Amino acid sequence: MAPRVPRLPKARPTEMFCISAAGVGVLAPLYMAMPGAEEKLAKQTTKWAPRWERNITYFTNPAERTAQRIEPPISKVVKKLDEKLPLEKMAKGMERGIRKSIDRFGGPKPE
Repeated sequence: MAPRVPRLPKARPTEMFCISAAGVGVLAPLYMAMPGAEEKLAKQTTKWAPRWERNITYFTNPAERTAQRIEPPISKVVKKLDEKLPLEKMAKGMERGIRKSIDRFGGPKPE
């Protein structure tokens, strides 16, 4: 009796997206290296661009509304994060350390 090989589970949408993105990332440069690829791409662009431009309005209004809705809370979080992090203190300490190292090894004096 032959050993039974377990079936692979069905791919999730995120896995499909990642695999597709990786395929495009690998195959697009190879496609562009083929002779005549620029002409083929230009031909396809002139064919499909009007359709894309016509259909993009379907996405722009919801995307703009979503951006307007989430912008205030995100800016509030970023502002709180900037206040919490001691970035200025860290930058001054880093500069002080660099200046000490330059002075120790006899580098040019800052003006």
